[in-house]
Amino acid sequence: MPGGKRGLVAPQNTFLENIVRRSSESSFLLGNAQIVDWPVVYSNDGFCKLSGYHRADVMQKSSTCFMYGELTDKKTIEKVRQTFDNYESNCFEVLLYKKNRTPVWFYMQIAPIRNEHEKVVLFLCTFKDITLFKQPIEDDSTKGWTKFARLTRALTNSRSVLQQLTPMNKTEVVHKHSRLAEVLQLGSDILPQYKQEAPKTPPHIILHYCAFKTTWDWVILILTFYTAIMVPYNVSFKTKQNNIAWLVLDSVVDVIFLVDIVLNFHTTFVGPGGEVISDPKLIRMNYLKTWFVIDLLSCLPYDIINAFENVDEGISSLFSSLKVVRLLRLGRVARKLDHYLEYGAAVLVLLVCVFGLVAHWLACIWYSIGDYEVIDEVTNTIQIDSWLYQLALSIGTPYRYNTSAGIWEGGPSKDSLYVSSLYFTMTSLTTIGFGNIAPTTDVEKMFSVAMMMVGSLLYATIFGNVTTIFQQMYANTNRYHEMLNNVRDFLKLYQVPKGLSERVMDYIVSTWSMSKGIDTEK
Repeated sequence: MPGGKRGLVAPQNTFLENIVRRSSESSFLLGNAQIVDWPVVYSNDGFCKLSGYHRADVMQKSSTCFMYGELTDKKTIEKVRQTFDNYESNCFEVLLYKKNRTPVWFYMQIAPIRNEHEKVVLFLCTFKDITLFKQPIEDDSTKGWTKFARLTRALTNSRSVLQQLTPMNKTEVVHKHSRLAEVLQLGSDILPQYKQEAPKTPPHIILHYCAFKTTWDWVILILTFYTAIMVPYNVSFKTKQNNIAWLVLDSVVDVIFLVDIVLNFHTTFVGPGGEVISDPKLIRMNYLKTWFVIDLLSCLPYDIINAFENVDEGISSLFSSLKVVRLLRLGRVARKLDHYLEYGAAVLVLLVCVFGLVAHWLACIWYSIGDYEVIDEVTNTIQIDSWLYQLALSIGTPYRYNTSAGIWEGGPSKDSLYVSSLYFTMTSLTTIGFGNIAPTTDVEKMFSVAMMMVGSLLYATIFGNVTTIFQQMYANTNRYHEMLNNVRDFLKLYQVPKGLSERVMDYIVSTWSMSKGIDTEK
């Protein structure tokens, strides 16, 4: 769940621009070296002009070259194929055909491009028109022509080459020759490593997707769920009265959340345009305007006030209630959810956690109502219609009045009280309700009505989403069976012979097992 978006940084001063700038005399293709048949992923304007193909047509072809014809040497074709298969660098003189089927001699050079892990990710294929320097080509359109006529045609077709090779002055000749040599030799400066560069940030700024920040976000997430569970329980059951262990543990958690606030002032974020923002001033302003106030309120040390013995009871109760503000830490979970809502399993787990968390909160409120009403502090008498009194009688731990101390003692243990409260809320939220624990006072009945309304909405939302998730999981399977039924109906309708029908069905089943129903053209 933790982690954020990151944009691809331009590899080594824009890789494609480097090639285009340094290879203006040549035409080139880029092929994907990690996919079968090495499809073309980029072609420059020079190649489109040279071959006569539109870029959209070229992008649907293989970079092993798609311009072969009847006069292309078969051995050269095989050598080109082996060069791609072995991820090697090589060059060839090969006869290829333009889109209008005009034969042209090319000097073709293939070079693999590696990333920072020394893995070949791209092929660079450069093409030079060398028809001028070869024997005139004899094809069907030039049969019967004299050698001089074929030479004249070759020179006419290669007029652009002549223009490139016609120097204006000696300096330009030297300059063009050196650049041409660089292109044909494919030096390291022309073929930089294709890799993702980390954004450069100031020393005190942390990248939001680095390993440390990801680990820290998981720690904060776990502590957030701890807070969401323990705060309502401790407020309702008053488990921290004179309990040093709980006080120390919660203080450590508060310190960790304070450290997280400091880190958020030094952590990059993704801007509206998808860029990584690393400017310290922008980071601080963004955090102050978004989550700072909620994070600060949720980590104030409310328990330290209650640790002092001479604190007024009203103030102590107030600070105990303010500990519920820590539930605002759940906002940390909300800001990470968008990365995982696309996964059906993650949504299913999240819905179950939400249902359990709501049941836990309502159980704590249900116990607080019973604890408040079971003893009338004005008359110091027990309320026999309270659900706590009825539970105490049923499990054999009744309340007893201590005359010497003047207080009521006994009753069920806190563990038994929590389990009973959670049992009642779960049966109410799931609309089952056995009735062995039932509301009797007016306040308990009002709370039960509100809980049933919340439960009905929660129940419908969760199980409605679960149905949708399972439908999505089995959508492909249903489409597969529907297709098989349609094919069987077709074969039966047109009375296709049994042998052919079995072959058709075998073909469809095997094709689906390989493609998993994915339409590769789409």
